[in-house]
Amino acid sequence: MNKKTSIAALLALLSMATSCRSGYEVGSIQRSRIVVDARYDRHPDQRAATFLQPYKHVVDSIMGPVVGRSARYMTAERPEGTLSNLLADIMVWASKDYGETVDFGVYNMGGVRADLPKGEVTYGDVLDIAPFENKIAFATLSGADVMELFRQMAGVGGEGVSHAVRLVITADGRLVSATVGGQSVDPQRDYRVVTIDYLLGGTDKMDAFKQSRNINSPQDVSNNSRFVIMNYFREMTRQGKEVDAEIEGRVIIQQ
Repeated sequence: MNKKTSIAALLALLSMATSCRSGYEVGSIQRSRIVVDARYDRHPDQRAATFLQPYKHVVDSIMGPVVGRSARYMTAERPEGTLSNLLADIMVWASKDYGETVDFGVYNMGGVRADLPKGEVTYGDVLDIAPFENKIAFATLSGADVMELFRQMAGVGGEGVSHAVRLVITADGRLVSATVGGQSVDPQRDYRVVTIDYLLGGTDKMDAFKQSRNINSPQDVSNNSRFVIMNYFREMTRQGKEVDAEIEGRVIIQQ
Protein backbone atom coordinates (compact mmCIF):
# COMPACT_ATOMS: atom_id res chain seq x y z
CA MET A 1 0.00 0.00 0.00
CA ASN A 2 1.55 3.31 -1.03
CA LYS A 3 1.50 6.53 0.97
CA LYS A 4 -1.39 8.11 -0.89
CA THR A 5 -3.61 5.03 -0.61
CA SER A 6 -2.85 4.66 3.11
CA ILE A 7 -3.83 8.31 3.68
CA ALA A 8 -7.04 7.68 1.76
CA ALA A 9 -7.73 4.67 3.96
CA LEU A 10 -7.28 6.76 7.08
CA LEU A 11 -9.68 9.40 5.79
CA ALA A 12 -12.22 6.71 5.00
CA LEU A 13 -11.98 5.23 8.49
CA LEU A 14 -12.29 8.66 10.07
CA SER A 15 -15.36 9.34 7.96
CA MET A 16 -16.94 6.05 9.05
CA ALA A 17 -16.05 6.66 12.70
CA THR A 18 -17.54 10.14 12.82
CA SER A 19 -20.72 9.06 11.05
CA CYS A 20 -21.51 6.22 13.47
CA ARG A 21 -23.69 6.80 16.52
CA SER A 22 -24.57 4.10 19.05
CA GLY A 23 -25.17 3.49 22.73
CA TYR A 24 -22.00 1.42 23.10
CA GLU A 25 -19.00 2.48 25.16
CA VAL A 26 -15.38 1.35 24.94
CA GLY A 27 -14.72 -1.32 27.57
CA SER A 28 -11.05 -1.97 26.89
CA ILE A 29 -8.34 -1.28 24.35
CA GLN A 30 -5.66 -3.62 23.05
CA ARG A 31 -3.09 -2.85 20.43
CA SER A 32 -0.82 -4.76 18.09
CA ARG A 33 1.65 -3.72 15.40
CA ILE A 34 0.65 -4.35 11.79
CA VAL A 35 3.36 -3.62 9.24
CA VAL A 36 1.89 -1.98 6.13
CA ASP A 37 4.38 -2.08 3.29
CA ALA A 38 4.81 -2.91 -0.40
CA ARG A 39 3.69 -6.53 0.04
CA TYR A 40 0.07 -5.37 -0.12
CA ASP A 41 0.64 -3.80 -3.54
CA ARG A 42 1.26 -7.26 -5.00
CA HIS A 43 -2.20 -8.54 -4.06
CA PRO A 44 -4.58 -5.57 -3.92
CA ASP A 45 -8.08 -6.08 -2.55
CA GLN A 46 -10.37 -4.89 -5.33
CA ARG A 47 -13.34 -4.31 -3.04
CA ALA A 48 -11.21 -2.15 -0.75
CA ALA A 49 -9.74 -0.29 -3.72
CA THR A 50 -13.24 0.44 -5.05
CA PHE A 51 -14.41 1.64 -1.64
CA LEU A 52 -11.41 3.94 -1.23
CA GLN A 53 -11.41 5.36 -4.75
CA PRO A 54 -13.51 8.47 -4.00
CA TYR A 55 -11.26 9.32 -1.04
CA LYS A 56 -8.07 8.51 -2.94
CA HIS A 57 -9.06 10.91 -5.71
CA VAL A 58 -9.39 13.77 -3.21
CA VAL A 59 -6.16 12.90 -1.40
CA ASP A 60 -4.19 12.60 -4.65
CA SER A 61 -5.44 15.98 -5.82
CA ILE A 62 -4.04 17.54 -2.64
CA MET A 63 -0.82 15.55 -2.26
CA GLY A 64 0.12 15.13 -5.91
CA PRO A 65 1.16 18.60 -7.16
CA VAL A 66 4.90 18.81 -7.86
CA VAL A 67 6.74 21.63 -6.04
CA GLY A 68 10.25 20.98 -7.36
CA ARG A 69 12.98 18.47 -8.07
CA SER A 70 15.64 16.90 -5.87
CA ALA A 71 19.07 16.08 -7.27
CA ARG A 72 19.49 13.11 -4.96
CA TYR A 73 17.86 10.95 -2.30
CA MET A 74 18.37 12.74 1.01
CA THR A 75 18.20 11.61 4.63
CA ALA A 76 18.49 13.17 8.08
CA GLU A 77 21.25 11.39 9.95
CA ARG A 78 23.63 11.85 12.86
CA PRO A 79 26.16 13.32 13.10
CA GLU A 80 25.26 14.95 9.76
CA GLY A 81 22.82 14.19 6.95
CA THR A 82 22.02 15.69 3.57
CA LEU A 83 18.37 16.35 4.42
CA SER A 84 19.05 17.80 7.87
CA ASN A 85 21.67 20.08 6.27
CA LEU A 86 19.17 21.16 3.62
CA LEU A 87 16.37 21.95 6.07
CA ALA A 88 18.63 24.08 8.29
CA ASP A 89 19.86 25.94 5.20
CA ILE A 90 16.29 26.50 4.01
CA MET A 91 15.45 28.17 7.33
CA VAL A 92 18.40 30.54 6.81
CA TRP A 93 17.34 31.16 3.19
CA ALA A 94 13.85 32.14 4.33
CA SER A 95 15.12 34.63 6.92
CA LYS A 96 15.24 37.47 4.40
CA ASP A 97 11.46 37.22 3.93
CA TYR A 98 11.04 38.12 7.60
CA GLY A 99 13.51 41.01 7.60
CA GLU A 100 15.98 38.91 9.57
CA THR A 101 19.73 38.48 9.26
CA VAL A 102 20.82 35.35 11.11
CA ASP A 103 24.12 33.81 12.13
CA PHE A 104 23.00 30.20 11.75
CA GLY A 105 20.03 27.87 11.59
CA VAL A 106 18.95 24.76 13.51
CA TYR A 107 16.52 22.03 12.45
CA ASN A 108 16.00 19.14 14.86
CA MET A 109 16.28 15.53 13.75
CA GLY A 110 13.08 14.66 15.60
CA GLY A 111 11.13 17.04 13.36
CA VAL A 112 12.19 15.23 10.17
CA ARG A 113 9.79 12.34 9.67
CA ALA A 114 10.63 11.05 6.18
CA ASP A 115 13.41 11.00 3.59
CA LEU A 116 13.41 13.18 0.48
CA PRO A 117 13.09 11.26 -2.80
CA LYS A 118 15.26 11.87 -5.83
CA GLY A 119 13.50 13.48 -8.79
CA GLU A 120 10.08 15.08 -8.59
CA VAL A 121 9.08 16.29 -5.13
CA THR A 122 5.37 16.68 -4.37
CA TYR A 123 3.42 18.49 -1.70
CA GLY A 124 2.83 15.07 -0.15
CA ASP A 125 6.57 14.40 0.05
CA VAL A 126 7.13 17.67 1.91
CA LEU A 127 4.20 16.96 4.21
CA ASP A 128 5.70 13.56 5.05
CA ILE A 129 8.99 15.26 5.96
CA ALA A 130 7.42 18.05 8.04
CA PRO A 131 3.98 16.87 9.20
CA PHE A 132 3.76 19.00 12.32
CA GLU A 133 2.45 22.54 12.83
CA ASN A 134 5.89 23.95 13.59
CA LYS A 135 6.49 27.54 12.50
CA ILE A 136 9.71 29.27 11.52
CA ALA A 137 11.06 31.26 14.45
CA PHE A 138 13.93 33.64 15.23
CA ALA A 139 15.68 34.18 18.55
CA THR A 140 18.75 35.78 20.05
CA LEU A 141 21.13 33.73 22.20
CA SER A 142 24.26 34.85 23.98
CA GLY A 143 27.52 33.24 22.89
CA ALA A 144 27.59 31.34 26.18
CA ASP A 145 24.11 29.97 25.47
CA VAL A 146 25.13 29.06 21.91
CA MET A 147 28.01 27.01 23.30
CA GLU A 148 25.62 25.30 25.69
CA LEU A 149 23.29 24.60 22.76
CA PHE A 150 26.16 23.02 20.82
CA ARG A 151 27.12 20.93 23.86
CA GLN A 152 23.55 19.68 24.03
CA MET A 153 23.66 18.81 20.32
CA ALA A 154 26.90 16.93 20.90
CA GLY A 155 25.22 15.00 23.69
CA VAL A 156 22.73 13.43 21.26
CA GLY A 157 25.27 12.91 18.47
CA GLY A 158 24.38 15.93 16.33
CA GLU A 159 21.42 17.92 15.01
CA GLY A 160 20.67 19.72 11.76
CA VAL A 161 22.75 22.91 11.55
CA SER A 162 23.23 25.36 8.71
CA HIS A 163 26.29 25.89 6.52
CA ALA A 164 27.94 28.44 8.86
CA VAL A 165 28.35 25.95 11.72
CA ARG A 166 31.24 23.56 12.28
CA LEU A 167 31.17 21.25 15.30
CA VAL A 168 33.68 18.64 16.37
CA ILE A 169 32.27 16.15 18.88
CA THR A 170 33.37 12.90 20.48
CA ALA A 171 31.74 9.52 20.05
CA ASP A 172 30.55 9.67 23.66
CA GLY A 173 28.78 13.02 23.15
CA ARG A 174 31.21 15.73 24.23
CA LEU A 175 31.79 18.98 22.34
CA VAL A 176 35.43 19.44 21.31
CA SER A 177 35.18 22.66 19.30
CA ALA A 178 32.62 24.93 17.67
CA THR A 179 32.78 27.74 15.13
CA VAL A 180 30.14 29.94 13.49
CA GLY A 181 31.06 31.65 10.25
CA GLY A 182 34.62 30.40 10.57
CA GLN A 183 35.12 32.07 13.95
CA SER A 184 35.18 30.63 17.45
CA VAL A 185 31.97 31.35 19.35
CA ASP A 186 32.38 34.57 21.36
CA PRO A 187 30.67 34.15 24.74
CA GLN A 188 30.34 37.95 25.04
CA ARG A 189 28.37 38.62 21.85
CA ASP A 190 24.83 37.80 20.77
CA TYR A 191 23.88 35.44 17.95
CA ARG A 192 20.69 35.48 15.91
CA VAL A 193 19.35 31.98 15.28
CA VAL A 194 16.57 30.71 13.01
CA THR A 195 14.81 27.49 13.92
CA ILE A 196 11.26 26.24 14.52
CA ASP A 197 9.07 27.49 17.36
CA TYR A 198 8.77 24.00 18.86
CA LEU A 199 12.42 24.13 19.95
CA LEU A 200 12.19 27.49 21.72
CA GLY A 201 10.69 25.75 24.74
CA GLY A 202 13.85 23.70 25.19
CA THR A 203 12.45 20.52 23.68
CA ASP A 204 14.45 17.69 22.06
CA LYS A 205 17.13 18.10 24.75
CA MET A 206 18.01 21.61 23.57
CA ASP A 207 17.38 23.39 26.86
CA ALA A 208 19.61 26.31 25.84
CA PHE A 209 16.77 27.65 23.69
CA LYS A 210 14.90 28.49 26.92
CA GLN A 211 17.29 31.45 27.18
CA SER A 212 16.03 32.91 23.89
CA ARG A 213 15.45 36.67 23.71
CA ASN A 214 13.90 39.00 21.11
CA ILE A 215 11.79 36.18 19.72
CA ASN A 216 10.12 36.63 16.34
CA SER A 217 7.70 33.74 15.92
CA PRO A 218 4.87 34.52 13.45
CA GLN A 219 2.02 32.09 14.02
CA ASP A 220 0.02 32.39 10.80
CA VAL A 221 -0.29 29.03 9.04
CA SER A 222 1.73 30.34 6.08
CA ASN A 223 4.78 30.32 8.36
CA ASN A 224 4.57 26.57 8.90
CA SER A 225 7.90 24.91 8.16
CA ARG A 226 6.38 22.80 5.37
CA PHE A 227 5.33 25.92 3.48
CA VAL A 228 8.76 27.47 4.00
CA ILE A 229 10.28 24.29 2.53
CA MET A 230 7.87 24.31 -0.43
CA ASN A 231 8.60 27.98 -1.11
CA TYR A 232 12.28 27.10 -1.40
CA PHE A 233 11.60 24.26 -3.84
CA ARG A 234 9.40 26.49 -5.95
CA GLU A 235 12.01 29.24 -6.04
CA MET A 236 14.70 26.77 -7.14
CA THR A 237 12.33 25.52 -9.86
CA ARG A 238 11.76 29.11 -10.99
CA GLN A 239 15.54 29.46 -11.30
CA GLY A 240 15.75 26.21 -13.27
CA LYS A 241 17.63 24.40 -10.48
CA GLU A 242 17.30 21.07 -8.74
CA VAL A 243 17.51 21.14 -4.96
CA ASP A 244 20.71 19.60 -3.67
CA ALA A 245 22.72 19.20 -0.45
CA GLU A 246 25.93 17.44 0.53
CA ILE A 247 27.77 16.22 3.59
CA GLU A 248 30.18 19.06 4.36
CA GLY A 249 31.70 18.26 7.73
CA ARG A 250 29.32 20.49 9.66
CA VAL A 251 29.30 17.98 12.52
CA ILE A 252 32.16 15.50 12.68
CA ILE A 253 33.13 12.90 15.25
CA GLN A 254 36.70 13.16 16.43
CA GLN A 255 38.64 10.00 15.69
